[in-house]
Amino acid sequence: MEELICRERKGTGCAKWDNLSRNGFTRDDLCGLWVADMDFACPLSVRKAIADFADFGVFGYDSVPDGYYESFIRWQKERHGADIKKEWIRYSPGVVAAFNYLVQIFTEEGDAVIIQTPVYYPFMKAVTENGRKLVTNELVRRDGAYSIDLEDFEEKIRENGVKAFILCSPHNPVGRVWTREELEGMLSVCARYDVFVIADEIHQDFELTKKRQIPVLTLGDTLCRVAVLTAPSKTFNMAGLKNSIVQIPDETIRKRWDEYTGRLHVAQGNSIGYRAAAAAYTGGGQWLDQVLEVVRGNYELLKKILRENAPEAQLYPLEGTYLAWLDLGAYVREEELAPFLEDTCGLAFDYGKWFGGDSEGFVRVNLATEREKIEAAANALAAGIRAGSRA
Repeated sequence: MEELICRERKGTGCAKWDNLSRNGFTRDDLCGLWVADMDFACPLSVRKAIADFADFGVFGYDSVPDGYYESFIRWQKERHGADIKKEWIRYSPGVVAAFNYLVQIFTEEGDAVIIQTPVYYPFMKAVTENGRKLVTNELVRRDGAYSIDLEDFEEKIRENGVKAFILCSPHNPVGRVWTREELEGMLSVCARYDVFVIADEIHQDFELTKKRQIPVLTLGDTLCRVAVLTAPSKTFNMAGLKNSIVQIPDETIRKRWDEYTGRLHVAQGNSIGYRAAAAAYTGGGQWLDQVLEVVRGNYELLKKILRENAPEAQLYPLEGTYLAWLDLGAYVREEELAPFLEDTCGLAFDYGKWFGGDSEGFVRVNLATEREKIEAAANALAAGIRAGSRA
């Protein structure tokens, strides 16, 4: 089994560790556990494929390699039980770009689009910055876990004439892997009201418990009114290669996608991204299994340190993603959260308020790094809380 390598990225120009003051933080010398990429070098198969292609040295006009499609289709079947056809697959430079494109294609200005808050903040921007009406179905916090208020979901869709739903599955930031019943409930409502479903499944490969991620495309009755987005970027730490995958089963919807991306001239990605993706889906399985074990261990370590030092901090169950969702409201008021984390603790986390909904006092913590960094961050957080309790 190949070695899982954690890199020291500070000073390399990465967004996570460098130039934090450009990304909403007050200082550049913080411990970077915010934006969702990993500190692990991507699989050896990927690095070798890129090195071989670079050594060949000709980077002219290219065709999409057959191995790109074959490797992804095989991965989806073996890891998720999904039968994907080659003709369904389309390119996007990123999942965020893809759901913005889809909002523009399948809704008009002023149309209502529903999301489930708290949620990955570009979802909100994809609605408001495209001149659509933002409708929110707030996730319900109960007994230390999140669930869906399906009655409110349907009521909001009916009352607002919602045209599209951006689904986050698994859910970022709350870490839920939705059950088959939850997904079928939401999708049946969307079918009833002819709501177009944009399913963001970019975190689909991060199953941290025995709960299995249910791909939307395995729920057969939904195939006509859905586009599913994923990418090797989260799974294999390749976001900088700008290669994401859009799966569109319906031919009419694919045609509209093709017409739109054709006008933008963004229908095909770059040669390195395709080869890297094919190599990752072909040879990255054991590497990913090691990453999952590290993330599980980091979550348990964070939970242990908080339980011993800050027992009223609420760390939500992590079923999917590598992002812990943590409520510090028992110790720090919302207006004091940024100074506490940055000035007192020296930490850069995503702030809950960025994700909308009832998330004051929350932070999102990136666990995809070496154990020592999580231990140091958790201890810094605990020390800050203890100092505040004594004040």
